[in-house]
Amino acid sequence: MNQPQRVCTLAAAGLFLLSAAFLFADQATHGAEIRIRRAAGPIKVDGDLSDPGWTDAVKITTWYETNPGDNVEPKVKNLGYLTYDDKYLYAAFDFTDPDPSKIRAPFGDRDNVPSYTDYGGIILDTRNDGKTGILLLANPRGIQYDAVTDDTTGSEDSSPDFYWDSVGKITKDGWVLEMRVPFSSLRYPRGDPQTWAILLYRNYPRGFRYQMFSAKLPRGGNCFVCRSNVLAGLEGLPAGGRLIVAPYVTGKEQGEPRGDFGTGFVNKPVRVDGGGDVKWTPNENTALDGTINPDFSQIESDVAQISANQRFALFYPEKRPFFLEGIELFSTPVQVVYTRTITSPRWGGRATGKLGQTAYTVLVTQDRGGGQVILPGPTGSSFADQDFRSIVAIGRVRHDIGRSFVSFLGTDREVEGGGHNRVLGPDFQWRATPNDTVTGQLLFSHSKTPDRPDLAAEWNGRTLSGHAGDIWYSHSSPTWDWFTEYKDYSEGFRADDGFVPQVGYRENYGEVGYTFRPTGLVSRLRTYLIADYQAGRDSQLIFRQISPGIGMDGVLSSFTRIRWAHDKVRAGDRTFDREQLVYTIQFTPSRTFSLISLDGFVGQDVDFANSRRGTGANVTAVLAVRPTIHLELRFDGGWRWLNVTAEDGRRGRLFTAQFERLRATYTFTARSYLRVIGQYVRTERDPSLYRSPVSKLDGSFTGSVLFAYKLNWQTVCFVGYGDNRTLTETDQLLRANRQFFLKLSYAFQL
Repeated sequence: MNQPQRVCTLAAAGLFLLSAAFLFADQATHGAEIRIRRAAGPIKVDGDLSDPGWTDAVKITTWYETNPGDNVEPKVKNLGYLTYDDKYLYAAFDFTDPDPSKIRAPFGDRDNVPSYTDYGGIILDTRNDGKTGILLLANPRGIQYDAVTDDTTGSEDSSPDFYWDSVGKITKDGWVLEMRVPFSSLRYPRGDPQTWAILLYRNYPRGFRYQMFSAKLPRGGNCFVCRSNVLAGLEGLPAGGRLIVAPYVTGKEQGEPRGDFGTGFVNKPVRVDGGGDVKWTPNENTALDGTINPDFSQIESDVAQISANQRFALFYPEKRPFFLEGIELFSTPVQVVYTRTITSPRWGGRATGKLGQTAYTVLVTQDRGGGQVILPGPTGSSFADQDFRSIVAIGRVRHDIGRSFVSFLGTDREVEGGGHNRVLGPDFQWRATPNDTVTGQLLFSHSKTPDRPDLAAEWNGRTLSGHAGDIWYSHSSPTWDWFTEYKDYSEGFRADDGFVPQVGYRENYGEVGYTFRPTGLVSRLRTYLIADYQAGRDSQLIFRQISPGIGMDGVLSSFTRIRWAHDKVRAGDRTFDREQLVYTIQFTPSRTFSLISLDGFVGQDVDFANSRRGTGANVTAVLAVRPTIHLELRFDGGWRWLNVTAEDGRRGRLFTAQFERLRATYTFTARSYLRVIGQYVRTERDPSLYRSPVSKLDGSFTGSVLFAYKLNWQTVCFVGYGDNRTLTETDQLLRANRQFFLKLSYAFQL
């Protein structure tokens, strides 16, 4: 079958399934109704439930343990309260605990409420469509975690933040949580009375991680929000609409070397800068965001990843606030939207909303450049410097049909001085049954590269075009699950606004698993088998894998996944057999040692730079220690090495790559903390074992100190210091730059 025939076949399959989605899309299945009543009096959010407003609040006494139990009666008592007034939705919880001394409730920054700590709260579906929920959770210290969970993608994103209040208090019988959520922070359709959906939730980590909800969550289902309780009785709510203006000012004093490293240091004059963000929600269905010269100094640096002997670019998550509104709408099977490709925006505007069953988002921004663009290929990717400005436009429209949807996505990057990349095409998701899901996407791209051969050989003004297709089917039940996926990427496909490091290949992936639920030290045991086959457009093998394995949940809130991988891997014009033991081990032994994890592989590996096989290992470790409830020490480390045999028969260590990162955070209150980070990255090579010249040693050290005070997530004060050093081949760390900075931002809510 030639390329046009394959594209037509893929398109025909997509159209067939799109039609089926219209005909057979199923509806959400909600839990029991909760009928809320207005508060009988005032409520002060202080962790004391004796206020008059709680007197007539509806009580939620029916709870279900959904993990590790299968919708059974919880082992501890949970009591929830709901009420509201003209401005706020109130929720309160009285969680009993047989031994309050074991409650895990450390202080931390916002969203630092991990699964191995105690917390509770609500999950709101204000549109009552069974698709998207807002998680508003807090621990016994009142530390907040808010996120958006999306049933269509199955993802939970903690990047978005909302305005709300919470206070927790540990008692002699357990702990109490009190919450107040402004209606102005929520979006809901017009109408009176309102009908929403809600889940009440408690996370209770002890020997196992116990999860309890106010509604049943059947195992093996393909939706979560759709199981929420119906929340009825909301009347006379305020109309939507608000304006938030958050200007900021920064002061920076930076020092750099006078010339080459070690030739002295020059302190530059203090630079004062400013900008701001604006968010306007004219109605319940629309949000308009704007930014001028956005500042991202509050964003923590990325944890290092080992890039040695990697074929493809590494992924880092988006953390910048401006790009997070409606971020779930940018999630599609082919990741052609990756907002970190917008390196340095000068200005930006965005509209996000919903009209009936149709949701949309449109983003336009000017990127000053300065980052890197991925140059993809069948067996590896490289980078080119983005030494130019460009205008970026991204948009997606998604129409819901029951719990299924059809969608259309388009992206465009117009390069100053000539050049562009345009991508567009449809995608869909069909939830045929509560246990079966089919998802697919077909995209076409047209590119004219910049005329900058000094940056990349591919960038000589040439024209490229191609397609990308991805379709997968998954089935899940309480015991059996299986998943299969087919990908087809032509060599000319480019997504400069996305993260697509590999093109020019076809891939078939399959996985089947069977789950046991024993009693004792292990609560869940899954055995599985993976089969994967990837070939280039010329049908030449790129990668093949057969991998059996097991995964289990056990005591100490542990998770273990071990598999044996038998691969055939292409490097250059040769293919190599490779056998590895791949592992992930994670557990939370105590309140002091709150997280220990290891993952990686050991066994044979391929030297991609020199097209030969060797032996080695990769280890990534995390250790989180809490000596007190205010202090957290977190260590992240990674080590990778590869031993090879040279053409002359000499064996040796090709390279050793490592990173170590220590982050110490002392949280004074829920609003203020001091954070110190030190990160060291080092790669040491044996140049005599390489076929091309390489440096013997390279690396860096970065350190930072930050004091933060946050009245809310947009009203902040940051004072910090950063120091960057480069490792030379003589094993010296020479200062590359350093910076003092101050940032003040205030959110005016109008």
